[in-house]
Amino acid sequence: MAAEGHAPTSGEYITHHLQHWQKNFQFEDVKQTSIVDFNVFNFDSLLYTSVLGLIALFFLWRAARKAHAGVPGRFQAAVEILVEMVDNQAKALIHNEKSRRLVGPVALTVFMWIFFMNAMDMLPVDWLPSLWTGYVASTGHDAHHAYMRVVPTADLSTTLGLSTGVLLLCFFYNIKIKGLGGWAHELISAPFGDHWALWPFNFLMQVIEFIAKTVSHGMRLFGNMFAGELVFMLIALMGGGWALTGTGIGLAIGHVIAGTVWTLFHILVITLQAFIFMMLTLIYLGQAHDAH
Repeated sequence: MAAEGHAPTSGEYITHHLQHWQKNFQFEDVKQTSIVDFNVFNFDSLLYTSVLGLIALFFLWRAARKAHAGVPGRFQAAVEILVEMVDNQAKALIHNEKSRRLVGPVALTVFMWIFFMNAMDMLPVDWLPSLWTGYVASTGHDAHHAYMRVVPTADLSTTLGLSTGVLLLCFFYNIKIKGLGGWAHELISAPFGDHWALWPFNFLMQVIEFIAKTVSHGMRLFGNMFAGELVFMLIALMGGGWALTGTGIGLAIGHVIAGTVWTLFHILVITLQAFIFMMLTLIYLGQAHDAH
């Protein structure tokens, strides 16, 4: 990761770890230079998101296949508790039984998917990036520019993509439940009242509400996971400082203690963030069923 053969500074180490493996639509390695660039995508986030999504689906499929009416094992009992929790929340927020047949499984899948993506933060910071760097070096390419971020939810494009998917589902249920005409009328008649002079203000407020909910939905998950990833990097620097200098045993002890404490705390964080995203998904979809 270091340039010109020297050990990276703390800033270089963190900067390298925060850089995505990016490609353009010609599938060439590129590096984003502007804040927003729709010609570039984070290939590492897409890769891990897809793989972890398949793992989540396999986990749920396996649980469904192994389910039986007898005394459940620990695996089946854990999955049944999770399914019952999601189903109870769905029943409390979405009163349309037909809609719950789709929304319930969607919420369960969202929870498992985000939990698995968040859990990637529990892996040693340098493990997968180091393996990737070693592979790139073995192919004769410049390993200094071998970038790999493994926590998809620490990527804003991933979390905003998820929240945009929820927004599209909200549009779908608004039209399905209220009809296209009914929803169009609601867009111009709420929240201030059904008067022609208020229609532009009502519509503007509705647009702002949808944008605000979508952005905050994605930003909340991203902010928490990005901060957690950054803390793990800072803890890793403590151990790296001791390993490079061979002195300062306090750094090594602090690395172990801080890493253990933060990892245990982060188990709660990754679970809570998956639950919050799932709950907000149910709340927003429930609002799409309600008339103003």
